[in-house]
Amino acid sequence: MQLTDHIRAIPDYPKPGIVFRDITPLLADGAAFKHTVDTLVARYRDQGITKIVGIEARGFIFATALAYALGVGFVPLRKPGKLPRQVVSQRYALEYGEDELQLHADDITATDKVLIIDDLLATGGTVLAAVALVQALGAEIVECSFVITLHDLPGAERLNQAQIPYYTLCEF
Repeated sequence: MQLTDHIRAIPDYPKPGIVFRDITPLLADGAAFKHTVDTLVARYRDQGITKIVGIEARGFIFATALAYALGVGFVPLRKPGKLPRQVVSQRYALEYGEDELQLHADDITATDKVLIIDDLLATGGTVLAAVALVQALGAEIVECSFVITLHDLPGAERLNQAQIPYYTLCEF
């Protein structure tokens, strides 16, 4: 199955010059969504993963399905103010400013083997912030995983430079 056939290009969204990669057709097609999750399950089944960190918000979709299938914990990585207990935070640069991600401080320990998942790798700022948070808690990062990588943006290069392993299902 070609996943790219189930990802719609939306030109000039959210602003002129941007081509938005819409995953909702993939999610709406049961066979395509199942194929996506099954492919990830096959890759990660025997890697000793104990926690899957899903990046808000679309990363949650794939991270929760995979965590369920593997029988491991899911840890949400959220924007500030969304988590009720003690959090650890990481600020990161955007092309138009800064943002911040948080996770519960006690949801990941130094004994965890972590997979970080998001729907899309673009500039890499968000996933590198996620990596910094997980590493600050002492856990091992097995890999970062994406449904889509945009090859004309520097995210993959930034992960390579940081020596962070990653996997993607399709590229545009």
